[in-house]
Amino acid sequence: MKLVTTAKLPKKTSAKVNDPDNPAWTEDMLGAPVPKRGRGPQATPTKVLTSVGLDADILEFFKSKRAGYQSRINAMLRMELL
Repeated sequence: MKLVTTAKLPKKTSAKVNDPDNPAWTEDMLGAPVPKRGRGPQATPTKVLTSVGLDADILEFFKSKRAGYQSRINAMLRMELL
């Protein structure tokens, strides 16, 4: 003979409970809104995101010198264009 189990009904959570130790938030409790800090509006972008395939040894050469290898690659490309 199989045992029959009955499913329990879920507890009702829709009834709001008045908890004096945990009152609902009000506008007075939150205070004035704080403006977001950030970079703000940007000027017209001067850079374009693109993908360029470079040989590994060329990239390592520019990276090994110091920080700012992307700017140095740009400078070398400009020298070739002039």
